[in-house]
Amino acid sequence: MDWKTLIGAAGDRIGGHVRRTPVIEVAVPGIAQPVALKLEQMQHTGSFKARGAFNTLLSEPVPEAGLVAASGGNHGAAVAFAAQQLGHTAQIFVPEMAGPAKIALIERTGAKLTVVQGEYANALAQAREVEERRGAMQVHAYDAPATVAGQGTCMAEWEDQGLEADTVLIAVGGGGLIAGAMAWLDGRRKVVAVEPEGASALHAALFASGPVDVEVSGVAANALGARRIGDICFELASRQQVSSVLVSDDAIIGAQRWLWQELRQLVEPAGAAALAALLSGVYVPEPEERVAVLVCGGNVAPDPVG
Repeated sequence: MDWKTLIGAAGDRIGGHVRRTPVIEVAVPGIAQPVALKLEQMQHTGSFKARGAFNTLLSEPVPEAGLVAASGGNHGAAVAFAAQQLGHTAQIFVPEMAGPAKIALIERTGAKLTVVQGEYANALAQAREVEERRGAMQVHAYDAPATVAGQGTCMAEWEDQGLEADTVLIAVGGGGLIAGAMAWLDGRRKVVAVEPEGASALHAALFASGPVDVEVSGVAANALGARRIGDICFELASRQQVSSVLVSDDAIIGAQRWLWQELRQLVEPAGAAALAALLSGVYVPEPEERVAVLVCGGNVAPDPVG
């Protein structure tokens, strides 16, 4: 698959619909070089997900039955927002663990929202049933070429903004964001996959040499809680031999706190997960290694850590 062409076309397609999010450099304790942060939580609906949603909706005709999506919260909000902006109806399924901030965000778009008992996999099953019964267009959260190409525009944009890092740390749930980054970079920079200890679908897949189901729990489960890594992500990660690390809930909460106290950036646990790998020492760069961190989501109730 010619990912560079797909991502370039996605960038042209969604350019008037998404924000060009800012990049800053910060001093991080224990890290010799300044660390670049891309603040993608400032994207529409508070996460990178708007990129994939708009690219999907603009890539093919939307049926009269409209759109359907399953989400831990961020993807659903992005699909609902994109549908609202482009004049389509949308039905969104989220698990209870999505939380009040993300549920309220989806409700504000006017989309039909169904809160499902259990976890993301249960929401996905109901979304697929609606897709088959009504002929609605399913917008997959992470394992579809149009979604991955849309998410890849984030890394393409970052390089256009002058990214100089040797290594980029990216949080992983189902794998759409990191797949887009890997597809664009094609091995030109080191990519480190960061997952919570309680939601480690990519880590488990790399160990097992194939996607496997994992148990999901922890503070970031409503955004990084995919039970099984996407096939696209696994193929790219395996071929590029991506490094994979796990971070604890305490480390994630500590990174949330640091982002708020030091930078006044309010992010959700998933948005802080990649930085948590640096702050906790799970990933230790070489003295001359230039590191960048993608801050990917900000949908959390105000003042989450007191």
